[in-house]
Amino acid sequence: MDEDAVLALLDDEYARSILAHLTIEPMSVDELCTACEMSDATAYRRLNRLQEEDLVAEQQEMDPDGHHYKRYTATVEAVTVTFADGAYEIAVTRSESDPADRFTELFEGLS
Repeated sequence: MDEDAVLALLDDEYARSILAHLTIEPMSVDELCTACEMSDATAYRRLNRLQEEDLVAEQQEMDPDGHHYKRYTATVEAVTVTFADGAYEIAVTRSESDPADRFTELFEGLS
């Protein structure tokens, strides 16, 4: 994990908004664009950066028409910054359940 990259992402309004919305439920890029009021290009850039730091995971889905698309979920519950002895340290607390398990739980709950 690149601590400076994580801090930079958390400083970004769009990245924070994406993470916040993905803690509620998995979402597609279109859903994130609507929820976070951003363009597709902005969403894809932020999602790529969030995935690079393992803060977001993706899963391939199939719609009723047979088309494939991706849904994203947050893999992080908390980020803690600790300042001590002239330095700082970043700790990332990951979600307890695996993203794939959360997708399964979500869709089982719909039926």
